[in-house]
Amino acid sequence: MPYQNISAVLAAADQAAITTKTNEIRALFQTLVNLTAEERRALPKMSAGNEPFVLKALEYAEANPHLVPPFINVVEWRKDYTYRNALRQVLQVIRPLVESVDDTEMAAGSEAYTPALKFYESVKMAAEMNVAGAGAIADDLGERFSGQGGGAEPPPANPPTP
Repeated sequence: MPYQNISAVLAAADQAAITTKTNEIRALFQTLVNLTAEERRALPKMSAGNEPFVLKALEYAEANPHLVPPFINVVEWRKDYTYRNALRQVLQVIRPLVESVDDTEMAAGSEAYTPALKFYESVKMAAEMNVAGAGAIADDLGERFSGQGGGAEPPPANPPTP
């Protein structure tokens, strides 16, 4: 369904239930890690192209233990491989949800930001016409845009279209 407009409320009880259930799901994982950007860059990646190689090497190692160097733990290797595959299946389920929540949050934010920009433009015009109180409001709201190219106008208030 194409994005049109959002007019919704997330009830506090629903938000609390989502948080509780998310925490329950997190507790089901054996272990989760948070990698730094440097760690992510440094790790060798098992891509779709590498997966058949990894599985074939693992199967050869299991079938030929006399060829396995002593610093490789084949039981742990199998365990890591199996865990990775289970996590990939979980990701296939939750990624679309996370993407939809992220997109909806972005759209709702745009819908909240757009009228703020329009209000600010209106208040600036009112201040130019010496409407009482408009100058102080325009100055206060204008602080958001200070340092953006010497008083440049705020960005256009058109929400992005997907």
